[in-house]
Amino acid sequence: MSTLHLDAEALYADLLAGVRTLLQPGSALVGIWSGGAWLAERLQRDLKLAGEHGVISSALHRDDFGSRGMSGAADHTRLPFEVEGRHIVLIDDVLFTGRTTRAVINELFDFGRPASVTLAVLVDRGGRELPIQPAFSAARVALPRGQRLSLARDEQGHFSFDIKEAS
Repeated sequence: MSTLHLDAEALYADLLAGVRTLLQPGSALVGIWSGGAWLAERLQRDLKLAGEHGVISSALHRDDFGSRGMSGAADHTRLPFEVEGRHIVLIDDVLFTGRTTRAVINELFDFGRPASVTLAVLVDRGGRELPIQPAFSAARVALPRGQRLSLARDEQGHFSFDIKEAS
């Protein structure tokens, strides 16, 4: 069991400030299912952005499909705006190997060619296996490979973290 304690609400405040600096005219927020989607929903509201945020799933483009099978998250992609030529700010809760980010970028390009894609994350835990780096991360932590850090959201919409042993 880890003794790491992260204040997800305080980190969210940092993420909010960081994402504000990444926005360009016509930018759209896209949250990676599921924790990133929760963050994008709240960021959209707190930044008072017009329109809706997008949600994207990595399920159809994962490189471990053979070992994991089809995820129930395969139908969670919802992009209620034109992707072509738009500046996309991709939001995720925890960045680890970079493989989920690679998969969602592939999914994003199935909908069009964005002008740019910028990644912002709540927590960067290192351990990258691909050359993917966030433009902004609210925190950087080190965890053993055998542990999993997950964002949780309560009924009031407040964020917290769960640390579990990976299965």
